[in-house]
Amino acid sequence: MLKVNEIFYSLQGESTFAGKPCIFIRLSGCNLSCSYCDTRYALDEGYEMEVGEILAKVESYPCELVEITGGEPLCQPESIKLMDKLLAQNYNVLLETNGSIDLADVPDEVTKIVDVKLPGSGCWGSFFRDNLDFLECWDELKFVISDREDYVAAVGFLDEHDLWQHEVLFSPVTDRLAPSLLAEWILKDALQVRLQLQLHKLLDIK
Repeated sequence: MLKVNEIFYSLQGESTFAGKPCIFIRLSGCNLSCSYCDTRYALDEGYEMEVGEILAKVESYPCELVEITGGEPLCQPESIKLMDKLLAQNYNVLLETNGSIDLADVPDEVTKIVDVKLPGSGCWGSFFRDNLDFLECWDELKFVISDREDYVAAVGFLDEHDLWQHEVLFSPVTDRLAPSLLAEWILKDALQVRLQLQLHKLLDIK
């Protein structure tokens, strides 16, 4: 049984999959409280669903790309069972996670989009360092950047752990950092990262 906030079909707004049709399974609950969180409604609101019920809902949409998001999906251990079931049905599965919970049980075939929290989030230091051992070459690292301090912290984290071989996403916090300024920093430092804007917000869709 999982507590589900919502299941919906839309365009993927973030990551290297941005722009692709995607089925979103948003699970309720989170172990962090980021200062810029835009899904606070998912912290408590939701309803109980069996994994089979979730799969039936997913099957009603004409799409093979599925993202499990939150909240923080790994707060609910049965999310692993859901990933296994989706993979068994040949779905391409993405997991959006904050990196603070052990990734050891996440199936290797799942693309993990790991959101490393920076000082501006209010949750700096929450990343579980052992999770670096469970990153596959196709997994993605996401950094939500509020200001110059966050930018420097993100680059320092990537340097310290030699993570530049992964797909790295730098995303500015809406109303805190102009995308054009973040672009200037990236270009000046010749960083091999992807500037990521939230496509779903630009298009004003869910």
